[in-house]
Amino acid sequence: MIPFEKAYRIMMETAEPVKNIEKVPLIDSGGRVLAGDIRSDVDMPPFNKSAMDGFACRLEDTGSTLEIIETIPAGREPDKKIGPGQCSRIMTGAVVPEGADTVVMVEHTEVRGERVTVTRKSGKGNICYRAEDVAAGDLVLKKGTVINAPEAAVLAAVGVSAVPVIRKPVLGIIATGSELVEPESRPGRAGIRNSNSYQLCVQIGQAGFEPRYLGIAEDRPEAIAETIEKNRDEVDIFLLSGGVSMGEYDFVPGVLREKGYQLLFEKIAIKPGKPTVYGKGEYGYVFGLPGNPVSTFIIFEILVKPFCFSLMGHYYQPRKVKATLAGDLKRRKSVRLSHIPVRFNEDGKVERVDYHGSAHIHAYTVADGFIAIPVGTDRVEAGSILEVILI
Repeated sequence: MIPFEKAYRIMMETAEPVKNIEKVPLIDSGGRVLAGDIRSDVDMPPFNKSAMDGFACRLEDTGSTLEIIETIPAGREPDKKIGPGQCSRIMTGAVVPEGADTVVMVEHTEVRGERVTVTRKSGKGNICYRAEDVAAGDLVLKKGTVINAPEAAVLAAVGVSAVPVIRKPVLGIIATGSELVEPESRPGRAGIRNSNSYQLCVQIGQAGFEPRYLGIAEDRPEAIAETIEKNRDEVDIFLLSGGVSMGEYDFVPGVLREKGYQLLFEKIAIKPGKPTVYGKGEYGYVFGLPGNPVSTFIIFEILVKPFCFSLMGHYYQPRKVKATLAGDLKRRKSVRLSHIPVRFNEDGKVERVDYHGSAHIHAYTVADGFIAIPVGTDRVEAGSILEVILI
């Protein structure tokens, strides 16, 4: 059994970045990872732009009544230059005319016919100056960036309609266990529905990778081996749930060795998820995940997800917030790093969710995240500041 930090390091050191690049339409690029740096082809803003509806004039003239010489809507260049005692009515986003160095808000003026008086002066010029955000040629997005809504806006603004991205890793999901049946079937007295595979499919899709469900393999070495052999050319990473512990029917580690995978760790000092297996072989990577759904959920979040992002050249960090613990937390043993589901109460403090162990996935339907209790800590007192990993 090795510490979590060592397992994480081993895993990351063996990750070889995917080299396949493809172009996708900008509208379909959400969640993808950029395959190269992006530079701007234009200044942003591309001209001195009014930040308000108002009147463009010279600051030195704002103490007098001004002549309105034209109206400038957005999308049309000014026809006239501003001279002493003059102004132009201007709309938000329009080009500021030559000669003007301030825009007075409509709310701070009185208009009579074609003349306007400034009723309240402001220290702000209300002008967005050319290239004050980005200059042509500037690096705007780095290779390895995950594209979210702000990044999509930047790509559109710099004219990238076909986005170069890294190919998504394909994760093949195999559930092991002769007791498993699919959700549409009612299990017998000794059976249970296969929930891990569908949980993993959703986690994989939400993370921006490609899930491929490969079905249930019975608790027979040949059944597990056949499923791997049949699909090894189609996936980058196998995720097998169940069959990884020390029981008489836990065949997964042995089968993986037989199929040519070098297993780099088989037990981690964490809870839940201790009997987690990771290996690398000629055809890619493999994770053997515990059979209980909470274990599978947590191991995906803290190991598989960052590993997949590293294959795409992105350094992944989960969303975390610091919060005050509402009540004492205790545990009987402290030899492993422990992950516990929590939620925020009405006071904004964090409290433990009613949780019965690694089979109790329902607890996570009411959780806002989970916390990690370090090795050697068996009690955390109310009022402590904890880091919550959001889900």
